Amino acid sequence: MDPRTPCLVGAAQLTVRSQPGPEPLDLWEHVAREAAREAGLAPSRLDSIGLVYTDSWQYDAPPYRLAERLGAAPRHGVYSRVSGTAPQLLIGEAARRIAAGEMDSALVAGAEALATRRHYRKAGEHVAWSHPAHPKPPYGWDRPPHPAELAHELFLPVHTYPILETARRYSRESGGKTGKNGINREMSERAVFMAGMSQVAAANPHAWYREELTPDDLLGGRFVGWPYTSNTVATLEVDQAAAVILVSSALADSLGVPREGRVYLRGWAYAEDTWEVAARPSLASSPAVAAAARAAFDRAGLSLDDMAALDLYSCFAIAVRMACDALNLDLADRRGVTVTGGLPYAGGPASNYVLHSTATMAGLLRAQGGHGLVTGVGMHMTKHAYAVWSTEPGGTGDVGSAPVYAAAPVPLREVYAGPATVAGYTVAHGRDGAPERAILVADVPGGARAHAVVRRADLLADAESRELVGQPVTLRTEGHVNVADW
Repeated sequence: MDPRTPCLVGAAQLTVRSQPGPEPLDLWEHVAREAAREAGLAPSRLDSIGLVYTDSWQYDAPPYRLAERLGAAPRHGVYSRVSGTAPQLLIGEAARRIAAGEMDSALVAGAEALATRRHYRKAGEHVAWSHPAHPKPPYGWDRPPHPAELAHELFLPVHTYPILETARRYSRESGGKTGKNGINREMSERAVFMAGMSQVAAANPHAWYREELTPDDLLGGRFVGWPYTSNTVATLEVDQAAAVILVSSALADSLGVPREGRVYLRGWAYAEDTWEVAARPSLASSPAVAAAARAAFDRAGLSLDDMAALDLYSCFAIAVRMACDALNLDLADRRGVTVTGGLPYAGGPASNYVLHSTATMAGLLRAQGGHGLVTGVGMHMTKHAYAVWSTEPGGTGDVGSAPVYAAAPVPLREVYAGPATVAGYTVAHGRDGAPERAILVADVPGGARAHAVVRRADLLADAESRELVGQPVTLRTEGHVNVADW
């Protein structure tokens, strides 16, 4: 084996349920020390520290504040952007640098203390954590929402992902001909497979919710972005942290890490759908997911059948469903779709979930051997990362993060008046559970798309009572907003 071959030799997770909990820097330090302890590596020996963006607090120099805590002087420090794929990109870059001989040890860590922030907010208190950034930097996304998305208030994932769900439902239900039966079937199927996820979370000591839910429990939640209920979407307000340590095989040898204690990144890939949901060529599928999965397996020299365990990113049901569609995987596959319990039940700590799924997968593989698949999704089903981990070295783990696929967008009409056809939709509900407005993505003449809102109470009720995708509608403009009627 090449002595530069990177391997994962330490992993740690932490979930803090007492409130108020510690700040993210404290959480980073805890999991970093635990991962280093498991690896037998002194924290001062770290060549690189990579941190996943935290929504909880804006620090002035995150990797170097953690380095101070650890007594480390890394040659390389990086702080990610906002994305559910960020942990895998940091891991992949660390593996590339190790394989290239640029360094031989790296920490990748992430933490959120959003439950603690909520605690302070409800108490009317301000958080006063250490080393605040001055001035406060812009939010860490790669690009802001499109002006048309802002005008139509379509920028929250709890609204964008249901639009994709309704489009897929229509395409799967004979063009929506089954109507209300198709809606009920989608909800029932979702309740069944997500109840199975809750069972995994119940057995996971690091899960935020450790309660087994039944399909009936999940069918009974209040709607947030119809057809999604509050108990089937990612749980963001958690206090959780995770970290992994990667080293070269030569350093693993010198640390005395046994071969069964090493997990290898056999192959991984990154791909992108369009940044705007409405600009996707197909709202019902993801060619980027298919491309990322295919490239990851090819680079690993393995196939889906070789995987002993799977963790499919599960911020919303459509993310799991599109992954299963692309992989030709049955939702009821005996291996399950998660090793943690998923973002709704194990916890969805903003951009950091994939570090938790990777740490859990590493522990599982070290215990039983074999290969496992971990996936990540970023933004509004835009970014996709697929990683194949194994207790057996091989493949091409140091491939870089260049996209293997990038979708070409459909043109958007910011303001449009005239006939249109619904391509996907959701009904936004308030905290009281009442419907507030519908948000549509509509096909318009000329092969373009437009956004629209629906405000009439009778039309909101109609939208939830039957299949609205495929419905002809008429759009009119009110300033920068398109309003739909039918």
